[in-house]
Amino acid sequence: MTPDRLDMVAVIGNGIIGHGVAQIFAMAGRPVVLIGRNAESLGRARQKIAGSLADFARHELVEDDEVARILDRVTLSTELEDAARAQLVIEAVTEDLALKLDLFGKLDAICPPPAVLASSSGQPASALVAQVGRRERVIATHFWYPPQLIPLVEVCAGPETASDVVDWVCKELRAAGKEPAVIDKEIPGFIGNRLQFAMLREAWALWASGAASAAAIDSVVRHSFGRRVAVTGPLESADVGGLQTMYHFGRSLLPALDTSPEPAARVAELVAAGANGLSNGRGVYDWSKRDGAALLAARMDELFRWLKHDKAAKRP
Repeated sequence: MTPDRLDMVAVIGNGIIGHGVAQIFAMAGRPVVLIGRNAESLGRARQKIAGSLADFARHELVEDDEVARILDRVTLSTELEDAARAQLVIEAVTEDLALKLDLFGKLDAICPPPAVLASSSGQPASALVAQVGRRERVIATHFWYPPQLIPLVEVCAGPETASDVVDWVCKELRAAGKEPAVIDKEIPGFIGNRLQFAMLREAWALWASGAASAAAIDSVVRHSFGRRVAVTGPLESADVGGLQTMYHFGRSLLPALDTSPEPAARVAELVAAGANGLSNGRGVYDWSKRDGAALLAARMDELFRWLKHDKAAKRP
């Protein structure tokens, strides 16, 4: 049994994912209650939503006069009980499993059925239900950062999730402009992170072995298959390239790929020395010699370009 209609969305947590998820549903015309721990952090989240909406307006993805109306659809609260009014409740708190377990137990008591309880993190639904009585309504909805710009939401039911909950959640995500991808069984990392880290492991290994510089490795990705994967995914690309050819090439190459169960030792040494990448200027790259802000701005512009493309493609 699923809700007859979606009159309100509750988002629990106002961090980097939570405020973006709130923006998504507010832009889709849904009233949203954004629930956080204190008024100060909620105020900052509202400012971030306003700033993001200004970017959407600058890229002509919302009208200037829509911004205030969208913001008005987001109500701020520090009371978890305010989630009781929502038919879809999305958890977006920090990656602390004990906190999530306690939260889902409380939400199960607060939110009357058939409200759906979803997690926006990469945790499987089955990992979140130890304190939940009505487990058939708990589901994983893994948003990617930044959620208001990345269309994908990985949707994965737990073994006790009702099948109609999957269908209902996907319908509401599509109505909010997202692209749900249903994962048929729970696996660590779902799909996107497994593919992302498979490539990252090989990239780290190549760099650590001295096969090529970091700049050369990144250039290979950006200027080759990176141009294609937004149109043809890996399995499509293999079929397009010729499955027999790719199969035999795979038989030859796969034994040479890195299979280490840990990141490359050279990366571990950087982390042990305190390197944290762009945020503190030290990583695989020396960020004191690069314009990180310009790189992030270029990436954001590209994400907006794709949103424009998607919007144009959906016009009748």
